[in-house]
Amino acid sequence: MDLFNSDTLSNILPYGGTVHYFGVIFKQEEIEYFYDKLLKEIEWKNDEVFIYGKHIVTKRKAAWYGDKNYAYTYSRTTKYALPWTNDLIELKNETENLTKETFNSCLLNLYHNGDEGMAWHSDDEKTLVKNGAIASLSFGAERKFYFKHKETKETVTVDLENGSLLSMKDTTQTNWLHRLPTTKKVQTPRINLTFRSILD
Repeated sequence: MDLFNSDTLSNILPYGGTVHYFGVIFKQEEIEYFYDKLLKEIEWKNDEVFIYGKHIVTKRKAAWYGDKNYAYTYSRTTKYALPWTNDLIELKNETENLTKETFNSCLLNLYHNGDEGMAWHSDDEKTLVKNGAIASLSFGAERKFYFKHKETKETVTVDLENGSLLSMKDTTQTNWLHRLPTTKKVQTPRINLTFRSILD
């Protein structure tokens, strides 16, 4: 049996969407290589968001890459995609191979420690392919990741390990919110890559 075949993986959501957790997909030396390269070579910038009309510059840093100079707007700020690095192309190819999906862009986030997280949200911007797959790679500190159904409020939790892959697809973004909660237990950085499909 192919342990990384999405057809053989259990859906961790009980209904209303499809989320597969592949677990750790890289060898330890690969994990250390990519973590170091991404930390040093990605063009990280503090993220900017508008919350209740107030402009906030986050401690968390972000970067946006893609096939073209795609515009991506969320929280009333717009990013323009940078060209892929060789390492990002390698990670994209591996992600596409395992998920059997294709992606044309990637949003990266750098969380310096557990004080930085992400509030409840759905990745349902109009520029994204509706019900398209989003694949999430994690490097660095292990963090808990939560899903909450928009109607029933039922929650599902998964531990995102160092070097792991998670995919969200079908109606997940329509029916579920997700978040990365803050925690005092984590003192080291986590790098997250979310591969996406922007409408061309």
